[in-house]
Amino acid sequence: MSWALAVQVALVAVVSFLVGSVNPATLLARTLGRDLRASGSGNPGATNAGRVLGARWGVLVLVLDVAKAWLPTWLVLRSMGTVPALVAGLGVVLGHVYSPFLRGRGGKGVACAFGAVLAVEPFVALGAVVVFAVTKAFVPFVGEASVVAVLGIGVVGVLGAVGLVPGVGVVVGVWLVLLSAIVLRRHRRNILAWWDRLRGHR
Repeated sequence: MSWALAVQVALVAVVSFLVGSVNPATLLARTLGRDLRASGSGNPGATNAGRVLGARWGVLVLVLDVAKAWLPTWLVLRSMGTVPALVAGLGVVLGHVYSPFLRGRGGKGVACAFGAVLAVEPFVALGAVVVFAVTKAFVPFVGEASVVAVLGIGVVGVLGAVGLVPGVGVVVGVWLVLLSAIVLRRHRRNILAWWDRLRGHR
């Protein structure tokens, strides 16, 4: 990689992180005179926005979160290639989750991760939607279905990295695993709570 390209990729990473750091749910809630951090689950994401502000606002936040990851990742993919696009997608997700504008306590990253994957590997993203829909039919919470869908993306990443998923190479496979790990880490408290609940039903 040339120095010029390295600088360009670094710039992509910084800009993408800043784009991801802008949180639509928080901005929309403030416009409507509400504070998501002090309402509902306290998470500045689409699910809590829908819970606190109403379903239509939750859908709008969901679309905006997906779009803010999909658009820069897709633009970089078209103009610079796959690896810079992977950097862009990862940057947006990290910015969303660790937003400096929210003191490092951003959203959980599901919608942003989906948007990034949709730009690079649309069939993997659509598969995650199917997994989410099927899982949601059996579990009561959106968060639980989201975690299962993200786990599915991670599994595809692992399989792709070892050459078992056509079209998903090593680099993209590792990227999918990283995205999944970031989102799952953000859900760690929920996962532990769900695990304790499952153990309690035994």
